[in-house]
Amino acid sequence: MERLKLIALDSEDLAVISANCQDAVLKAGDIRFFPADRKLALTMNRFVWGKEAHSKLPERRQAVLHFSRVLSVKSTGISRTDGDQVLSLLAVTFAPGKPPSGTIDLVFSGNAAMRLEVECIEAQLADMAAAWQAKSRPEHSV
Repeated sequence: MERLKLIALDSEDLAVISANCQDAVLKAGDIRFFPADRKLALTMNRFVWGKEAHSKLPERRQAVLHFSRVLSVKSTGISRTDGDQVLSLLAVTFAPGKPPSGTIDLVFSGNAAMRLEVECIEAQLADMAAAWQAKSRPEHSV
């Protein structure tokens, strides 16, 4: 399977990135905000949804989710001191403000979340390394 590389410039594009990041796992220490550059980057191990259609073995890939034009970042339930805190990304959503600005929410399991105030949507998701077999397939209770 080829490496995934996506760019989001509107809310529909961001929904595609969100779907491809669902159940990605990362450590709190793998989240980096660069205020002077107005950028936020998350290095994660994303679950490759849809892989089961081609193979019975679930797969994960290391990927980077990157946001540009970030004015501020707020978080809840994410430790600033425990870089080993494990987070599971559930969704990435956009709430419009005065066009083209708004907020991007990153929703994690365990009531953790990040809110990015952005000038506009400018996000990228790119696979970085080879794939490996996942130990299990994520499941959610309804």
